[in-house]
Amino acid sequence: MSDCGCGDVKAANAAQRKTLGWLLAVNALMFALELVTGLLAGSTALVADSLDMFADATVYSIALYAVGRSPAAKKRAAGLSGLFQIGLALLVLADVVRRFVLGSDPEPTWMVGIGLLALAANVACLLLIAKHRQGEVHMRASWIFSKNDVIANLGVIAAGFLVSMTGSRLPDLVIGLIVAAIVLRGGIAILRDQAPVEAS
Repeated sequence: MSDCGCGDVKAANAAQRKTLGWLLAVNALMFALELVTGLLAGSTALVADSLDMFADATVYSIALYAVGRSPAAKKRAAGLSGLFQIGLALLVLADVVRRFVLGSDPEPTWMVGIGLLALAANVACLLLIAKHRQGEVHMRASWIFSKNDVIANLGVIAAGFLVSMTGSRLPDLVIGLIVAAIVLRGGIAILRDQAPVEAS
């Protein structure tokens, strides 16, 4: 009797659910922490990174929903994730413009401290999702988000040091703008990645 492979599929789905569950928990926690400290510290970069965390938590929720479902459902989940990421990038860009016009006074110590904590959390997430980076489309989307998070965290830390060294708010605004661009690029990459699935 031939093996239908059902056990392998169930094991793969269970592994995906476990990984995505951890990613969701870490990003939801870091979103709340970064948003509160970003607002208190007056940092555009931290607020932008917190919103990126929120986007990731939402995307991981969507990917978690897609586990075990049809290829079409996974494609839709990835597409929704990409659109959400693009929408978030536009919100971050609006916040950068607002702070540029109205002014801001970012606190570099908080930026560096929370940035380092977020970096540690996202490196852990990246290691968790790494084994799925060549997997199905909803998991590849999650890999893109996690990779972008690490880059954004390094930007926040760099912005904190530059604000401290120069006494200027411009590094915070510039890094906030760069984070928004990274988020936008990630959303576009996800939409492009799921397009061939749609066409097949």
